[in-house]
Amino acid sequence: MKTIDIICIGEVLIDFIGHEMNTSINRTKDYHRFLGGSPTNVAVNASRLGLKSILVASCGQDGLGDYIIRKLKHNNVLTNHIGKSELVPTSVIFVSKSSETPEFIPYRQADCEIFEHQLPDEILEQSKIFHTTCFALSKNPARQTILNRAKKAKELGLQLSIDINFSERIWPNREEAKEILKEYLSNNPLVKLSEDDCYRLFATVKSEDYIFEYFHNLGAKTICLTKGKNGVVVSDAVEGLIFQKAFPIDEVKDTTGAGDAFWTGFLYAQLNGKNLEQSMTIAQKLAAIKLQNVGRLPDNIDINTLVS
Repeated sequence: MKTIDIICIGEVLIDFIGHEMNTSINRTKDYHRFLGGSPTNVAVNASRLGLKSILVASCGQDGLGDYIIRKLKHNNVLTNHIGKSELVPTSVIFVSKSSETPEFIPYRQADCEIFEHQLPDEILEQSKIFHTTCFALSKNPARQTILNRAKKAKELGLQLSIDINFSERIWPNREEAKEILKEYLSNNPLVKLSEDDCYRLFATVKSEDYIFEYFHNLGAKTICLTKGKNGVVVSDAVEGLIFQKAFPIDEVKDTTGAGDAFWTGFLYAQLNGKNLEQSMTIAQKLAAIKLQNVGRLPDNIDINTLVS
């Protein structure tokens, strides 16, 4: 009996998001503290949609680490698999508040201290989806832990997933990143990436045809490319290309975490037996809600309005 809907393994950190809209970090005076990290966001979002989620990650044995654990518990995310390092502090990222792609400065410490004992086989056996990120794969020991556990998850029949949130600031060696992604994608994960991710990974603008062919050739059958205000395209090895326009939004208050909200909606739909087009719609609805809220998703999300 599968009792865990989704395992999210990767970075947990603190986002310090600027208070002033569309202001560079250079000129931002005030920051607000939020629980952050892409897999962390997905785990929290999933829990808020009624799914059972586990976060496998590491923070520091410090005040920010205590804050992380408190916020995760408040959002009903299982924290038994969070490591707390006594040697390095909690990772933090300063982020500009933006209606487009935000500027950020990372200070990485404990987020990569993830070890295999944090995710035993018996937890994998109880789970349905294994999700991670490019950020998490960028540095050892987390990288090797994730690759090893992903291989085991595939053997046990889990659906793998990855957000290819590549940034050269996080992973300066693009060729190494491509090799590691090749290894992970050989497990046929559901793939989410944005146009910005692609530009950063390939260091140039690539066509949609190139992007989809590249990742299909690495072993991924279903690839979801988000294009901001220009909508979203899914390329599926069986169903072909599916395009949806972006949902109109009156006022974008914060783009940080919108991609994570989108992907949570997509995975939620997949877990509930929705087809690709329905999954895209649910994902876009959840992303639209996030874009209109600073920090986390609001408390009053009506699941029925998402899936109707």
